[in-house]
Amino acid sequence: MSLRILAGARRGRALATPSGTGALRPTSARRRAAVFDILTAQLGDLAAVTLADLFAGTGAVGVEALSRGAARVIFVENDPAAARLIRRNLDSLGLADRARVLQNDATRLAGTGAPVDAVFLDPPYGRGLAERALVRLRDGGWLAPDAVVLVELGRDDAFTAPAGFHLAREHPHGAGRLVRLEPEA
Repeated sequence: MSLRILAGARRGRALATPSGTGALRPTSARRRAAVFDILTAQLGDLAAVTLADLFAGTGAVGVEALSRGAARVIFVENDPAAARLIRRNLDSLGLADRARVLQNDATRLAGTGAPVDAVFLDPPYGRGLAERALVRLRDGGWLAPDAVVLVELGRDDAFTAPAGFHLAREHPHGAGRLVRLEPEA
């Protein structure tokens, strides 16, 4: 599998990917482009943005954010091999100084030091993990009041925005969809 950075300072650089088929489902180039179209439309320049990439897998979305100038990215990935792969990619691309990798279950997050401006969640399809992770983000103080929250879901995945979130828009993409949420005051 070939995975390349789409834009920014590291445009065109390849990311290391896991060998074999495994359980990781990297976010496609088309969907990553859509994620950043939405983020830049909502937030403008990413230079002051801190993004949390939950269920990070290969880390492609977070690495893309760093390449596009995001101030900081927090990667949350439960699988030890995937967390090592993210660290390896960050080191090889010279981006580790603006990143933090938490090997942690996104549905069991503790509080964070400072709220983030944007969150991308890409949980395994069909397991209802997004709602549980969103509750932890809300309760753990992870979200800035005007944070942009994007959830990648399978096309047919059931999803109900948990209390504290307003469903702003759904964006269909191939076999999946992006759901944009806004935290409620």
